Amino acid sequence: MHIEFYGATSGVTGSCHILRANGHTLLLDCGLIQGRREEMEKNRIPFPFSPQEISAVILSHGHIDHSGRLPLLVKQGFTGPIYAQNATADLLEILLQDAAFLQEKDAQFENKQRLRSNQPLIEPLYRVEDTTATLDRVVGLRYREKRTILPGIQLRYQDAGHILGSCSVEIWLNENGREQKLVFSGDLGQYDTPILNDPAVIAEADHLIIETTYGNRLHRDRQSTIDEIGQIINDAAHQRGNLLIPAFAIGRSQEILYYLGKYYEQWNLERWQVFLDSPMAIRASKIYWEYPHLYDEEATRLRRQVNEMPHLKNLHLTQSPQESMAINNIKSGAIIISASGMLTGGRILHHLKHNISRSGAHIMIVGYQANGTLGRRLVDGETEVTIHGDEYRVKAKIHTVGGLSAHADREDLMRWVGNFKTKPSVHLVHGEPEAKQCFEDLLKSRLDLQTTIPTPGEVFEL
Repeated sequence: MHIEFYGATSGVTGSCHILRANGHTLLLDCGLIQGRREEMEKNRIPFPFSPQEISAVILSHGHIDHSGRLPLLVKQGFTGPIYAQNATADLLEILLQDAAFLQEKDAQFENKQRLRSNQPLIEPLYRVEDTTATLDRVVGLRYREKRTILPGIQLRYQDAGHILGSCSVEIWLNENGREQKLVFSGDLGQYDTPILNDPAVIAEADHLIIETTYGNRLHRDRQSTIDEIGQIINDAAHQRGNLLIPAFAIGRSQEILYYLGKYYEQWNLERWQVFLDSPMAIRASKIYWEYPHLYDEEATRLRRQVNEMPHLKNLHLTQSPQESMAINNIKSGAIIISASGMLTGGRILHHLKHNISRSGAHIMIVGYQANGTLGRRLVDGETEVTIHGDEYRVKAKIHTVGGLSAHADREDLMRWVGNFKTKPSVHLVHGEPEAKQCFEDLLKSRLDLQTTIPTPGEVFEL
């Protein structure tokens, strides 16, 4: 039995690892590669395996960089089950259909350019109708439910605290009378994040695959982050501008709304109009509402007090494109929460075009920005950016609020690994090279663990 490291080995997107044991081949995640156009083109490179040979997919959570190539896998011949936590199974319908819609739109845009230069046209990676066959393959599991999924292979999901339904994965492998236990962290959340529970404790493993997104960084403490958001809102009000919040539709949007509801009076939000301008985020928020048994204690108390979460008197849920376009007639006093979180597409780009060159406008970055994305360029201080082919001067104030990240920081990761009573061999993935190297040094110096930083295609025997 062995692991073959494939996706998310040289960056933080495209999570996908191959596990072979007892005559079966499994995938841990099957995510979309995101970032620069040349990076995204790698999604068209054939899988380094035959989709027909995959026995099952074990999905850690729904984010597209972990699930977004599942329709492509099915389209190319995969016929096995896709295991996911129950909430993830519900969220997948929203996420995959949206990803397919964006694939179609991107192909249309690209083909317009190709027609002008007499280049051959391209097909989208997959279409909306391709997601139906994928969703039919999804098998939902509860947290802490141990299940035999193939002869000699058992699976159990534990709460990773990252988004609703996110999982760390425990896998027991029996081959020729020998058992090995593999743990895959998935994406781990911060401790004390609102709505969600803390990452679950896992005490034993022979082998550990762990994400390192923030393996070299510390987030601001929660109260400082809350104070910072309040100050940004206050500054935007005094400067009579709009506040744009690019946010992932799953997880981050719900957390932002939670805070706006909780601090409604303290932040004087009655003077604002709040727009959740993302049909996907609106649908996801309703799914969040349907899983109260996965909430932490504070969110559970809030749910008992109100009939919706969050409770915002001036919240507008904008579903249609016409409603979204109308927001851009507002020159000040609008808080606009919209996807995508890395500014790689979606409605947020249209709002950005109308606000980025206004000196009174504010843009609050609240999540990880991968290399090559527009979000990263803004964080890095670029003064001119291209949006939909046009150049814009950056006059809006850019804020980076790191404390809201859905990812564990360096000390959160160390705290989680420190729960293991055994000493697993550790494989570091899903991070930029400097983050992985920093975290590897910590694992060796503090916990005396054996570690590897796999390269794409590297095989590790169990």
